[in-house]
Amino acid sequence: MRTQGWRSLTLYLLTGLFLLGMGVFLFRLVTEGDMWAMQPYNRHLKTETTEVQAGGEAIWSGTITDRSGVTLVQTQDGERQYNDDLSIRKATLHTVGDLKGSISTGIQLQYRAQLLGYNPITGVNQIQNSSSGSTIELTLDASLCQTALQGLGNYKGAVILMNYKTGDILCKVSTPTFDPENLPADIETNNQYKGAYYDRTLSVTYAPGSTFKVFTAASAIQHFSDWDTRTYTCEGKEIINGNPITCMGTHGTLDIRQGLAVSCNILYADLAVDLGAVALTDTCKQMGFDRNWDLDGITVKASRINLDGATEDEIGWAGIGQYTTEVTPYHMMLAANAIANGGRAVTPHIISSITDGNGIVSTPETSYLTLLDSSTAAVLDELMRNDVIVDYGDSNFPAGMEVCGKTGTAEVGDDKKDTAWFFGYCRNPDTPYAFAVVVEEGGYGRTAAMPIVISLLQQLA
Repeated sequence: MRTQGWRSLTLYLLTGLFLLGMGVFLFRLVTEGDMWAMQPYNRHLKTETTEVQAGGEAIWSGTITDRSGVTLVQTQDGERQYNDDLSIRKATLHTVGDLKGSISTGIQLQYRAQLLGYNPITGVNQIQNSSSGSTIELTLDASLCQTALQGLGNYKGAVILMNYKTGDILCKVSTPTFDPENLPADIETNNQYKGAYYDRTLSVTYAPGSTFKVFTAASAIQHFSDWDTRTYTCEGKEIINGNPITCMGTHGTLDIRQGLAVSCNILYADLAVDLGAVALTDTCKQMGFDRNWDLDGITVKASRINLDGATEDEIGWAGIGQYTTEVTPYHMMLAANAIANGGRAVTPHIISSITDGNGIVSTPETSYLTLLDSSTAAVLDELMRNDVIVDYGDSNFPAGMEVCGKTGTAEVGDDKKDTAWFFGYCRNPDTPYAFAVVVEEGGYGRTAAMPIVISLLQQLA
């Protein structure tokens, strides 16, 4: 009887292990089957005339185009081919993706199943030459991306611009970049390419500098009934909690509207201290901080604010976009989108349509995100429009677009030059563009980041 009991126990144990193993296998088949299918060891995948030669890289298929049908990457005669224009290849690299799959946010990797024509039931049996898999049309305008790449020059940084009425991302560029058809031999060792696999529009956070004053202003509007009559005095420097807060100028007595137009550090540091950590944090979280965004299934890194235990001077520095506060360019564009839409942002997307091998077309559904109440958004709209009229100069932008914006110059330390920012949108509903530009070690926002936006808007005019 004892022997029979052990046999039963062993049988139950083996059965349990088998069921567990099958469960793990089925789970991985669903979640990772597309990755298995595209590996180079799958030599049974063939074109009509020849075996796919992957050269140790993953097998890729399908076509990716921009919004006008410009081919960004496709498979022809068993070879993956990018656009003939080097600047287009480099400008769209981080959106399209590379051949090794090192850029984790690339459409080519994230949508590999659709591009390959794979599904977990039937798998994928044949790659039928250049028309295999799906055709994914992006919302990008390749020519706009070229302009953004040219504007960034040799700087590291990011440019992202969208239509805030439709949700279409028209321009999305990250640098440093490289030619996906000719991978640099020294990409792993040359400092020029450091961070080249990161999409800085989605996956890298930066100190926001003075662009964050828009968030501080939003918190004041929400929490102070006298926000529009409240004044502060700037003498160029102020001691808070024994530590200095400095300003680029000596502005005298200002209200919140005037302080944003001249980007007064003293006013916005004092305002943040008056608000306190809880109120400022609450507004920022409402406006999307500490939230992981999703761009067509691609995870966007969360912007962060943490004022737990912060002293008054640290809260002051946070109020002007320093301290530990960090944001992504995507989030800044989304905030501009929300302000332009009365507080209710249209969810951005990068996929325009997916046409599978059977000609069936799918398109994304429009959705919305509420980041602000409409009254706060209306005041911020007026403040950011005033910035451009009073400080940046409306004549610097294409006529009639009614640009609203805020520059930023963020200190990063380590003897590096400041990070330059410009974010905002066009108020004119006929030119509904929201944007964010960041230039690492670019210096001033108005001289490094704003000209890139101007060149994009001129092209869109």
